[in-house]
Amino acid sequence: MATNAAADKYSVLLPTYNERENLPLIVWLLVRAFEAHKFNYEIIIIDDNSPDQTIEVAKQLQSLYGEHHIVLRPRPGKLGLGTAYIHGIKHATGNFIIIMDADMSHHPKFIPQFIAKQREKDYDIVSGTRYMGDGGAFGWDVSRKLISRTANYLAQTLLRPNASDLTGSFRLYKKEVLARLMEECVSKGYVFQMEMIVRARLLGFTLAEVPISFVDRVYGESKLGGMEVVTYAEGLMYLFANT
Repeated sequence: MATNAAADKYSVLLPTYNERENLPLIVWLLVRAFEAHKFNYEIIIIDDNSPDQTIEVAKQLQSLYGEHHIVLRPRPGKLGLGTAYIHGIKHATGNFIIIMDADMSHHPKFIPQFIAKQREKDYDIVSGTRYMGDGGAFGWDVSRKLISRTANYLAQTLLRPNASDLTGSFRLYKKEVLARLMEECVSKGYVFQMEMIVRARLLGFTLAEVPISFVDRVYGESKLGGMEVVTYAEGLMYLFANT
């Protein structure tokens, strides 16, 4: 069902863990992107009890931009990305949900393009892609680029998801679509994003893509390690066997 664009509201779910350096900049860029186009929005910060006191920075941002734009929904500890989205959806008042990383890997300047693409054909999902048009990944060494390309190629070959970038985590969803997918998904960690797109195809949801530039984090340590690669491989085989 098409929505009334004037009535649309966008809820950004922003899970954080040790992001005190990145949070002020990502929030400022989000506010600027939304307000430049007069979009109605809220930014829901879901902090998992960060040792670096990210939540204190979030409180200062809430004071600066207002409680109607900055919503704080912290949790007692690291409970996983999927559960962070479930937690965030419960508190979201928008009819669209935007998920993205808080570490500056995803630039908010692409959000107006996501919204414009969604409105073209009332898509259920709009996903950022590093593998189409002028999209790409920057700040990675050769080995990480090779791992990313190989992982995406294997996913395309085995799962045929009708999407060029299966592992990205910068997306816009209709709220009810995201809620339905969350009910269906069983994966955790990095595999979770992949399963969301596979389940969307199986359920007949419509998807469009927008080329984005992915930039490796500026501050803090990457949360991607060897264990995530193993988990990805296991998750890929699970989805291949069960979808």
